[in-house]
Amino acid sequence: MNVAERNTVFLGLGSNVGDRADVLRKAVAGISQLPCTTVGRCSSIYETEPWGDSDQPAFLNCALEITTCLDPTGLLTRLKDLEIQLGRVPTRKYGPRVLDIDILVYGSLVLETEALRIPHPMLGQRRFVLVPLAELCGEGRCPRDGRSFNALLAACDDTGRIEKTPLMLST
Repeated sequence: MNVAERNTVFLGLGSNVGDRADVLRKAVAGISQLPCTTVGRCSSIYETEPWGDSDQPAFLNCALEITTCLDPTGLLTRLKDLEIQLGRVPTRKYGPRVLDIDILVYGSLVLETEALRIPHPMLGQRRFVLVPLAELCGEGRCPRDGRSFNALLAACDDTGRIEKTPLMLST
């Protein structure tokens, strides 16, 4: 992959600790400051019930479109650093967190390494990811299997609560 090449990347953002909306706003601002990265569209913000561990507060989730010339590993490193800067601390698997940022799709890349899997391996199993992603690019295609994000959403078995909020993030 040419490092100078700009790629369209979709991120999933979530927060369920503290001022969730403010954390998401700060995350978008922080992402906009990453080198060689431009923030594009942001989905609506959705309140969702926790997935995988229900004994915690509800999340706010959204999807964010960016363009970047950072390679996937470099982008992941900077996103994890941003999570820590905004207050994320280690917790139990699927536990509460101030901020979680996942790389959902990175251009047409399919990547399987120890540290990073793109597209996100749980993409098709989580409505709280698919609903905002489909809002941004429902006819976009998952590089792993070629199905549209709308088709993945229609086939998703997740029945977790997801409600659009009136909150907005500016990009």
